Amino acid sequence: MTNNESFEHLREKVMNSKEIFNGKIIKVTHDDVLLPNGNVSKREVVHHNGAVAIIAVHEEHLYFVRQYRTPTGEVILEIPAGKVEENEAPDETAKKELKEEIGAVSSDIRKLYEFYTAPGFASELIHLYIAEDIRLEDQALENDEFLDIVKIPLSSLKENLEKGYFRDAKTIIAVQYILSNL
Repeated sequence: MTNNESFEHLREKVMNSKEIFNGKIIKVTHDDVLLPNGNVSKREVVHHNGAVAIIAVHEEHLYFVRQYRTPTGEVILEIPAGKVEENEAPDETAKKELKEEIGAVSSDIRKLYEFYTAPGFASELIHLYIAEDIRLEDQALENDEFLDIVKIPLSSLKENLEKGYFRDAKTIIAVQYILSNL
């Protein structure tokens, strides 16, 4: 079953879309939509090019980055990730972000899943990859990135998850994936 087969009776049709904001990372629109029952409703939509997230495994450890996130006001422990640039393939973004954030390259990187972060109001689709057989080199951070590299033994992941050390959804999905495939 696919997400688009035989579900036409659930689709909404965008009748009018007004751009409210267009920034470096997101665009926001107010949309008037025609509902399946013929009524009209309003939607606020955050448009995003998507992102990649990478499960980086090396010598029985998983690699994370610790960085401050302004929207949460917290320092968050996350798997390496980054925004897919316009006209950039997610596979290329994954390789680029792995090198930028933890200074790693991999001859064995593959896509696992795609998932929406908040489909009720945002179009952001995350492409989750796993990189094994990584080779560590130097980080290549962008000028506005400040983060620490953290490596956690695979044997400690469950305990760290249960203690609530991971508060980021993509990271929790990644850790659950690793725990279910150990």
